[in-house]
Amino acid sequence: MKLITSAENQIYKTALQLKQKKYRDEQERYLIEGPNLIYEALNHGGEIEMILCREDCYTEGLHSGGAGLTQAGAAVTVLSSGLFRKLSDTETPQGIMAIVKKRHYTEEEFFAPGASNIIVLDRLQDPGNIGTILRTADAAGYMGAILLKGTADIYSPKIVRATAGSLFRLPVFVADTPELVIRLLKKHKKDIICTTPNCSRLYHDADLKENVAIIIGNEGNGVCDEFLKDSDTLIRIPMEGSIESLNAAVSAGILMYESVRQRYQK
Repeated sequence: MKLITSAENQIYKTALQLKQKKYRDEQERYLIEGPNLIYEALNHGGEIEMILCREDCYTEGLHSGGAGLTQAGAAVTVLSSGLFRKLSDTETPQGIMAIVKKRHYTEEEFFAPGASNIIVLDRLQDPGNIGTILRTADAAGYMGAILLKGTADIYSPKIVRATAGSLFRLPVFVADTPELVIRLLKKHKKDIICTTPNCSRLYHDADLKENVAIIIGNEGNGVCDEFLKDSDTLIRIPMEGSIESLNAAVSAGILMYESVRQRYQK
């Protein structure tokens, strides 16, 4: 066990850098916080490089002092309470966090045989929306999520927390352009589904059971023109009164669970 009390310690400084996107990108690593996320990572193939424990949690035996975690090959480093507080991204830290290596999926891994529906995030920015959509996709049995470049960093602490562990279960594929996404979806025989208020077809009248890719657009601008132009099906969610649009995560949840409803009724 190594106790770190100095902010000049290299392990601590490296961990602190991971609160910033540019260092997460450079190091291909990110932070997760709390025992639940750590065990989700361990149980679903997350590659944990180091456990960071607050001093009082380690000495009082909370989390068994990292027992079971070291057995998974992760080193345990203990931080003073002050340093841990600066590293934490929550108001009430649980006293344990970890450094995890990012996982990247190849096209072949992501589009695995037998996989079905996909959710596509078209440059979404709100961490709560993104985390909720990924968590809902996991719960609805979707095969994975494609993130268009320009979508907020899914490895930011807020999004990692919002996914509640789904980040370790749901494959995620990042694509640079709408054209690349469209090419991949058509290559793998996915029907591209876009929502727009400028159509007459209601979402429950479309076939969403399997092999569909539902596009969820940016909170301010909606689905981009490239997706609308090359979509196979345009649908809308009916709304009363003067409401122009629904929250992105709400819309995604409605559509993904319509897929579930249709699967159960087929």
